Parts: sequence; structure tokens; C-alpha cells
Amino acid sequence: MHLVHYHSSGKLVSTMDGPSRVFTAILPAAGLEFAGNVKEQGLEVRTVNRQSPSNRVREVQVTGTAEVCCPADRVSVRVSVSNSKESVNEVTNSVSRRLEYIVQTVRQHGVSDTDTTVRRFLHREADLFHMDAEVVVTFLDFEKMERVCSVLLEKLDKSVCVGSPQFYHSEDCLSHLRKQACVSAVENAQQKANEVSQLLGQSLGHPLLIREEETREWRNEDEDYGSREQGAAPVSHLPHAPTITASSRVTVCFSLRDRKKL
Repeated sequence: MHLVHYHSSGKLVSTMDGPSRVFTAILPAAGLEFAGNVKEQGLEVRTVNRQSPSNRVREVQVTGTAEVCCPADRVSVRVSVSNSKESVNEVTNSVSRRLEYIVQTVRQHGVSDTDTTVRRFLHREADLFHMDAEVVVTFLDFEKMERVCSVLLEKLDKSVCVGSPQFYHSEDCLSHLRKQACVSAVENAQQKANEVSQLLGQSLGHPLLIREEETREWRNEDEDYGSREQGAAPVSHLPHAPTITASSRVTVCFSLRDRKKL
């Protein structure tokens, strides 16, 4: 298996592990006839007829697998404000001042207005007018999110409620993750095929077939849960960005060329 992980620097780091499946198809030696397929020591050897009996193609078919891990690339934070007053103007002005400070703080930290959503809801309860409002901010920079939350909690104190960060993967991130898993699996298969062709005294030719057999994805939110259960470290309340792992298994068929004819 070909394992690909993101390093803290943002680069992909790959390792190889697990068994591989290899199927080769080669021409029989002169004067030697095969009756169907011959299997020996786990290697399947067969003649493959293409177009005509006189035009036999030598090929090697291998499978490749890969896993790619990617942390969440987005985080959203919900900031809530509420107040009650005897008149609509009073409650509106009170909440609006806090909303303006929240939005201004977000802008000062370089967050675009397109990543900020503001909602208000005014209703009456007995003789009082009550207004609920919220600001939802999406961050691409997690450290920037932490700084904004700290400022709001420090300056507005109990007049606002800053929710827990919600980490997630954007569609672009997931699309890139799936493509990278498939590409890495094909690279793994090509490396196997090249080693097999050298073992057979052949040269690896162009690919004849590439087929993705299986894809899987899973979310790793509790990957560090085991270490906490063992008492290695106290439970942390720090925000933890989950990761998603995508795996791919492909079948690739390459043509073989005789080195003596090169």
C-alpha cells in the first residue's frame, strides 16, 4: 500500500506498505507452446492475442493502492448577541453597536465580507422587545480565528456568546484529495510494473489500460483518542481540526518491450 500524508510544511510524504498483486503476459519461447494459462510461483503467465495470432502483445498488469490524508481547510465561528429593551429603537441600537464592533474586528483581521454573514431577529415578549442576532464568520487561517475569538471575548465579555469552532473541508479540498489518491495509486502501480519488467528482462512500454477499482473516504476526528485513554496526557480542550483520508485502488496494464530490440 502506498501511504501519502501531509507534513506540517504542507508537502505530501509517501510511504509504501503491504503486498502487491502482479500479472504479466509474455510471449512463449520459440518452439514452446502453452496450453491456455500457466501459473507458477504466484505469477500468472499468459499469451495475449491482439488482432491476430501473429501479432501478440506482451503486457504486465498490476494493481496500485494509495491513501492520502488532508486536514480541514475551513473553520466557521458563530458569534451571538441578544438584548431586551422597552422600545424597538433601544434594543436595535444596543444590538447594532455590538454587531458593528464584531464585524469591524473581523475586517481588521483581514477576513473578507463575503466570508461573513449577519442575521437579526426582532420579536416581542410581553412588554419588552427582544432582538437576537448572530455573525457567522468563515476562516481559512486557524490562527487568525483564534485571535479574533480572543479579542471578542476580551472586549465584549458576557454581552456576546462565541461558539465553538466548526472545522470542515471545502469542496475544492475534497476534490483535490480524491484526485491525489488516484494519481498516487497509479504512480505506485507504475513503480511495481517497472520493477517486474526489469525482473523479466523487458522494458516497460506505454499504458494500455488504467481503471480505478475502488475508492473510500473516512473522517478521523478521534485519531488521538487512544493516547488520551492510556493516560499519556490530560484531555485537551483546544480546538482540534479533523482530517479526512481518501483511498484509491487502481488496475493498470502496461505493454512490454524487448530490451534487445531497443
